[in-house]
Amino acid sequence: QVQLVESGGGSVQAGGSLRLSCAALGYTLGIINCMGWFRQAPGKQREGLAAIRTGSGSTYYAHPVKGRFAISRDNAKNTVYLQMNSLKPEDTAMYYCARGNWDACQTPFIMGSFDFWGQGTQVTVSS
Repeated sequence: QVQLVESGGGSVQAGGSLRLSCAALGYTLGIINCMGWFRQAPGKQREGLAAIRTGSGSTYYAHPVKGRFAISRDNAKNTVYLQMNSLKPEDTAMYYCARGNWDACQTPFIMGSFDFWGQGTQVTVSS
């Protein structure tokens, strides 16, 4: 059974950093072609942040996080990461990872591109 388990969330002051992890259980990460990170703040729609092709390592970033966040993967550990630097209070949200098929990275910031989701990890940034 496919499972995605996020971890690494927490509370941090503005300007700080966090690294989120997404462990993929029940399948081999190397076979899956696109993994993504999304977030959802209270009262707002879920938004796509970053995605990575697990084979080639190609990355994609949404404008709000480009230059501050970095997505990476370790196929040997079946884990995808999201390094978040220069955090701002507006980054406060629940963060989710998601698995998609090979074409998901062609539209990496659309929820419908991904078919499996984790339960999320909370990130809170205080000013």
